[in-house]
Parts: sequence; C-alpha cells; structure tokens
Amino acid sequence: MTISQNNQSNQNDKLRVVFAGTPEFAAVSLQRLIAMQSELNIEIVAVYTQPDRKSGRGQKLTASAVKQVALAHDIPVEQPVSFSLKYEPDDGTGGRFSRETLAKYRPDVMVVAAYGLILPLGVLNTPTFGCLNIHGSLLPRWRGAAPIHRAILSGDTETGITIMQMAQGLDTGDMLYKIACPIDETDTTATLHDKLADLGADAIVTVLQDLPKYQAMTEVQDDSQANYAEKIHTQDGQIDWQNDAYFIHRQIRAVNAFTHLNGERIKVISAKPIKADQTTCESAGKVVSVGKNAILVSCGTSDDGIQHLINLTSLQWPGGKPLNAEQIANSDKVNDGDIFEMITNV
Repeated sequence: MTISQNNQSNQNDKLRVVFAGTPEFAAVSLQRLIAMQSELNIEIVAVYTQPDRKSGRGQKLTASAVKQVALAHDIPVEQPVSFSLKYEPDDGTGGRFSRETLAKYRPDVMVVAAYGLILPLGVLNTPTFGCLNIHGSLLPRWRGAAPIHRAILSGDTETGITIMQMAQGLDTGDMLYKIACPIDETDTTATLHDKLADLGADAIVTVLQDLPKYQAMTEVQDDSQANYAEKIHTQDGQIDWQNDAYFIHRQIRAVNAFTHLNGERIKVISAKPIKADQTTCESAGKVVSVGKNAILVSCGTSDDGIQHLINLTSLQWPGGKPLNAEQIANSDKVNDGDIFEMITNV
C-alpha cells in the first residue's frame, strides 16, 4: 500500500517513523532525519539498533553509533536480539514480544540502514507503508553485507545509494530512488563509506519529502545484473603477490590487507601501483628495492601482459605504529631481495 492509496483522515498528520540501524553509516542518516523532522513533517517515534557489544581493549559494553544519537535526542531505543517467532527465551523477550513492541509504536514507515538483523515478513508488513532500506550500492549491482568493499575490490568506477522498498529476499526489493557516486583511484573503504553515508542521508530525505511519488514509481530490479557482496573475511586481506599490481592496490584500499615476512604478519596500510614505464621480471613478492621514497615489490602479470611493480608506502609491524618508506629504509626491517609470502590457514 502506498500513501496515495491510503485515505488519511488528516493529511497534516506527521508520518510516524521508526528508524533501524547500527553503525556510523546509519547514524548519519538518523542525525539528518532528526534535524529535519519539522521540515519533513515526520516524527521519529523509536530507534531500533543491535544490542550493546563488547569492544576495545577493556572489552566494555559499548552502545552503537545509532543508539548514541538516539539517546542524545531522547528518542526511545529498542534492542531486540531477534524478530523470529522461533526465538522464544524464558525471559519473555523473544521474537513475538519484539514484534508486539514494534506494533505498539504504530509506525507509518520504518527506515532501515545497516541494521544487521533479519526482518521477517511479519515485521516488513507492520508499518503502514512498509520498510525502506538505505543500501550502499547502485542496486542490483551489489546485494549483501559488504557492497562498499566489493565495489572497490572489483574495480568499479561508480557506486551509489539505493532507497529500496524492502522485501523478503536479500536486497531484492523494488527501487524507489538512486543516486550515483564515482569511485576515485585513491578511495578506500573508509573514504567511500563516508561519502555514501552522506549520500544515504540525502537520498532518504529526498524520498520522505514526497513518499507517495516515489512509491508510485518503483523500479523492479534486474536479477541477472545482481552480484553477492559477501561479508569480508580475514583471508580476503592476505595479499597473493601473483595477482597484478592493480588488483593488489584495490585490495589494500578495500580491506585490512596484510602479508608475511620472516614469519611476521605485516599490515599493508597504503600503496601505489607503478605505471608501465617501470616493470620487472623478478618473481612475484620480491622486494626489488628499498629507499626513502619507495618500497618497490614485484607483482604478477596484469591483463596487459606486463609485470608491474607496486610501491608500498606504509607498513605496520605487530605492536608498532605505521611506518612510511623512509622510516622502513632506516629501520632495516625490509631489505632488497626479501620475499613477501602467503601463509595458509591465517
């Protein structure tokens, strides 16, 4: 049902919004919606977020970024473990209770951004006008948990935000609104995350300004164009030096990249592929030269048939701080001829 199909008794009634999200990506949109409640004629009646988690060296329970924003604005916070009817612990806080609590807020619409909990059909149908998802890619390109990482890893030159009407499938719902964002060669997951978080806030504000219009012009996704953005695992960060320099560069930008030298696991913080005028015939992973301006390492052959070098501009050893090329050269931690390795079962 869309708003235009609903005979509201009072067109001036504020739209009752429940917001569901957990990390900073979602908190940016929540903050924007709170600031624009009067302008959008909405009322954020509750915020849903994941339960507090232990984090940091002290492993203290820490509230999510979304919860912190909600509490700062005196908005009720709910933190259910699950909405599944199969989850029924003895303390009575199971899935049925979670659904009943949501219904008591009488939501007109639920805005969801990186929430992290599965929303069953019974939950998706609770708000009068359904659930809207702020998704960090141009659907249907990347569906799943890690669209930002996968876009960089795959060498995409563009990504963006899609506002989607949520359905039971994994990011398969109809699209209401899309806004594009270029991926620069220097973008990392962190920088692209921040750009998309801001765009996500822009996009959901745009949609809520005229929800009837956008719900009346939804676009069905083309499933044949979809890819699964699988969650990032530790192994995704280990550098295989047989890959070409450009893939390795994307890997370093996209995930927590690492390699091994003399039995130590070393984080690769930043790097820069060397253009075609500097190539090599050395074995992949070999340190070709160490200098105050560059740590040059040989890589595998790229699609153009050339074996490029990559310049490792910042590395971090266990227990230490990130070091630039000059600091590494002065420390004797890496020398000409050393071989960076892959280790299985990391």
